[in-house]
Amino acid sequence: MTTPLPVPIPLPGPDRSRAVPLGLPGPAAGHATLAVQRRGRLTEPTLALLRAAGLAFEAHGERLLAACHNFPLTLLLGRDDDIPPYVAGGTVDLGIVGQDLVREHEAGDALEELLPLGFGHCALVLAVPRTGPVERVEQLAGARVATAYPRAARRFFAAAGVPVEVVALSGAVEVAPLLGFAAGIVDLTVTGTGLLLHDLRPICTLFESQAVLVGRPAALAHPAARPVLDRLLLRLKAVLDARRYKYVMLNAPRTALPAIRGIVPGLKSPTVVPLADPDWVAVHAAVPEDAFWEAVERLRAAGATEILVAPLEKLLL
Repeated sequence: MTTPLPVPIPLPGPDRSRAVPLGLPGPAAGHATLAVQRRGRLTEPTLALLRAAGLAFEAHGERLLAACHNFPLTLLLGRDDDIPPYVAGGTVDLGIVGQDLVREHEAGDALEELLPLGFGHCALVLAVPRTGPVERVEQLAGARVATAYPRAARRFFAAAGVPVEVVALSGAVEVAPLLGFAAGIVDLTVTGTGLLLHDLRPICTLFESQAVLVGRPAALAHPAARPVLDRLLLRLKAVLDARRYKYVMLNAPRTALPAIRGIVPGLKSPTVVPLADPDWVAVHAAVPEDAFWEAVERLRAAGATEILVAPLEKLLL
């Protein structure tokens, strides 16, 4: 259970430059505020990403606020489903939250997704009893569907033209079909294990989700806050882009250069360094992580030797 805030939070207002809750500095002060999940599956990767971006702060125990020592940013640590209304209402400028919550919460319509963060992957799926007859969405017409995501579920069935009764449940959604309460469920899944444990199978994916950085258009446009937000985005993108690549260094016969350039073109062009032996060169290039092993196999076939691979820490494109 989340510890209550030690001081009351005023109702979010549209202009934090005039009414700032919790004593947080407003956009006019050239300072940004960021809401992050205090406790949950996004917490650790979120804090790790911020620290990898060079932000120094202390976030532990029951602390609700964490000011960065080396950057004009203050973190508000709260419940994940409170983050969309905090950002939309002006309590904070930015938030890191799952796309599933952005799409489910009414406040999410007022938010702008600024940057996908590459973690917290999951999917919102429609699932039915594994041994049941339902194979298609249309077969649920007139049935009851249980979910903790009623807004997303209603939008999905309305778009599909399938009339169902969507019932909102706050927990244990997976047991609804087993109890005979619902013919199917709409729920988040990461690996599908939870569905299998409850003898369910997915028949449709409503959408896939990951953690995203979101912001309020008013805060993003504020002339004093925008430079801070741009600096933060630059840092986060540098960390995330670096994770997409490996740095490869290799030796190769000079005659193999045309083939090697075709395999590892680099970000603009590979770096070629002459070796003491005039017939050999060293080649340095960034290789996309998802194509790395295929590229290495092709490099070896082209004549590359002594291949050294290193992770990238930051990459500013």
